[in-house]
Amino acid sequence: MTGAARSMLRSFRDPDGRVVVEAEAVLRFVAPHAWQVLERFLASDEGKRRVDAGEVIATRPCEGAEQNNVRDRHPEDVAAFGGADCVIVRHDRVPFATYPYEWPPGMLHAAGRLTIALHASLLADGYGLKDATPFNVLFRGPDPVLIDVLSIEQREAGDPLWRADAQFLRTFILPLLAYRKLGLAPHERFLASREGWDPAALHRALGPLQRLSPGTFGTVTLPTWLSRSSKADDADFFRERRMDPDRAAFTLERNAKSRAGLLNRVAPGAPSATAWTAYESDLPYDEADHQRKIDFLARAFADLKPGAVLDMGSNTGRYSLMAAEAGARVVAIDSDPAVADILWHRARDGGANVLPLVGNLAAPTPATGWRNMECASLLDRARGQFDMVLALALFHHLVVTERVPVADVVGLWAELTRGHAVIEYVDPTDKNFRRISRGRDHLYEGLDVDTFRTALAAHFEVLEELSLGGGVRVMFRLAKRA
Repeated sequence: MTGAARSMLRSFRDPDGRVVVEAEAVLRFVAPHAWQVLERFLASDEGKRRVDAGEVIATRPCEGAEQNNVRDRHPEDVAAFGGADCVIVRHDRVPFATYPYEWPPGMLHAAGRLTIALHASLLADGYGLKDATPFNVLFRGPDPVLIDVLSIEQREAGDPLWRADAQFLRTFILPLLAYRKLGLAPHERFLASREGWDPAALHRALGPLQRLSPGTFGTVTLPTWLSRSSKADDADFFRERRMDPDRAAFTLERNAKSRAGLLNRVAPGAPSATAWTAYESDLPYDEADHQRKIDFLARAFADLKPGAVLDMGSNTGRYSLMAAEAGARVVAIDSDPAVADILWHRARDGGANVLPLVGNLAAPTPATGWRNMECASLLDRARGQFDMVLALALFHHLVVTERVPVADVVGLWAELTRGHAVIEYVDPTDKNFRRISRGRDHLYEGLDVDTFRTALAAHFEVLEELSLGGGVRVMFRLAKRA
């Protein structure tokens, strides 16, 4: 995203602090009482261990000239959180921000595991998490990291309740349960509601037998029944509960174990087969040509040494993993959550710096949240962030399925790379092109590789070409024109 867009992003939901995302820094303005808690956690053995493991975002106070400079730039933010006593901290920047409405199921489950594990480990030192939403988590490659450090709070010794328990259920357990029971992809639910699934809404979507099944009755059906019988003015509902500190600690620890166990039971299984999970095995050219394609990509990665790569239409990630192995940080986007989930497992298991996302490039995720200013759009986050764009076997899907003009497709590639692109042209005579055009071949009679080269010339210089499958596909290595 541009520096101007970044400077507009401010958090506002936490009364104890505010994040401001600038072009060059991620700053947090913290109220003095909240800093006392956060400072103790960061100095503790558990805090240091979690930060060193990459599970909690690194955080350091701004001091001296840096602090004065920030105060001068952000007087309103300083005034809102203590004025002269406001503490300003700087966080490590996560290379590419993503949100639950772009995650495949495995990533949501990983974020949930991190959240409940952190909460459970904090209890021993008298802390806990006051929030338990996946929006508190970002991913560095395939690995989740807690970024909302102010969600760590000092708990009252005799309080047996985890106030974030219902939120954890709505935003982690129930979306994963809906995926297992109904096949409803979690990312689609978060586009509709940042608070995930309400038990009553999921209860309506489930069948009679599903509502009574183990794991569903206690988390969906029973809360729905109880909500119907509760009274909004029931004074007992709002009464503070206190007990012996040891009993309270035991209750909280038992609840955390229960939620961790429930999360494991709703873990997404192996992705179901879709039209795209076997796409890489249905190539329109022989193995020798495929090896030439791989060699073409390997040369591009070796010659250009891109630090950051955007793989558009990544499928299960064969070429994303190649780019990562060559030293790039990769963001891989595909519209099918099943293939994105397969790639996430591959990246996690292989330690590859690949961040898989679910997204339709013809309808990319918009800016969301209050006044569309909490979470930037996918394209705003992507512009200017990548040294190379890969678009392999994507062209025909945008031109045919989405009916995007060729010049606009090329323009998108140019918009999202700051240096180079590797593109696979798919000719109308290609079998997969004809499969999706479904007899409308006459619409593409004027499209051939020469007209494609003309469209490329508006934004790129061609550095290298490779013909595959007798010319039905052509690989292009491109350099963006100044």
